[in-house]
Amino acid sequence: MASTENRGPRQIAAAFVWSMKGLAAGYRHEASFRLEVWLAVVIVPLGLWLGHGPIEKILLILFPMLVLSAELLNSAIEAVVDKVSPEFHELAGRAKDMGSAAVFILMTMVVVSWALILGPRWI
Repeated sequence: MASTENRGPRQIAAAFVWSMKGLAAGYRHEASFRLEVWLAVVIVPLGLWLGHGPIEKILLILFPMLVLSAELLNSAIEAVVDKVSPEFHELAGRAKDMGSAAVFILMTMVVVSWALILGPRWI
């Protein structure tokens, strides 16, 4: 259902504040997210430095940023599942596993994209 409220500067500012709260909560409560943030702190600048041209630079930083996004979504799924169903349920476990798999696929793409772009230069 589409929102009928006006989207002005005040609502955009509020959305920004909520996003920052989400990032802070992810960093505070999720060890995996903290690790991936620190990896991104290293490899995003490296990608900007090592990439030749804008396309390579974008590809080298895109997947690490997608990993962070997927990790936040995975953490959100896990939090909701734990709230709704604190006891083990097969579907709850499946939802958590699928979220984790999405993060894994993107992490694999980080390695593949870096290997395909930078590997030929170093071999």
